[in-house]
Amino acid sequence: MDGKNVVQHLRQWTTAPIIVMSVRHEEAEKIACLDTGADDYVTKPFKMGELLARLRAALRRAFGTPRSEVFRAGDLKLDFSRREVFVGSEKVKLTATEYDLLKLLASHAGMVRTHYQLIHELWGTTQYQDVLHLLRVTMSNLRRKLDSDSGVARRILTEPGVGYRLANS
Repeated sequence: MDGKNVVQHLRQWTTAPIIVMSVRHEEAEKIACLDTGADDYVTKPFKMGELLARLRAALRRAFGTPRSEVFRAGDLKLDFSRREVFVGSEKVKLTATEYDLLKLLASHAGMVRTHYQLIHELWGTTQYQDVLHLLRVTMSNLRRKLDSDSGVARRILTEPGVGYRLANS
């Protein structure tokens, strides 16, 4: 399998930055790799300083600047450094998996995360059907803990047939 095929297969299950390192200098090869899904293309030989700078740039593009240690959306507050969750002034006790799921949704607040993305990021498995039920149960438990007051609009929204997103207001 050549590099373009590897990039294409990786893009089917990850959004992680991909930097191609190759001895091929042809413009057409670089364009093909970038169009296939690579984030950058470095030709050999290269200097370590340039590679490290390109890695830092790719990580900034993929993950943004370091986020605040506290996430807020309405009366929901996540303190990442303390691994604590609050609704209003009340501390919410979550299981490790519930917390990890909420943290994933918070890191992409307002954006839809597909079932597959969440399953892969939480459990690292590719056995989608086996874990889909577990995701739904975990989501149900998390919602119950966060939305205990029935008068409050749902914080985690379902995108039918696609996934979930955390309301960012």
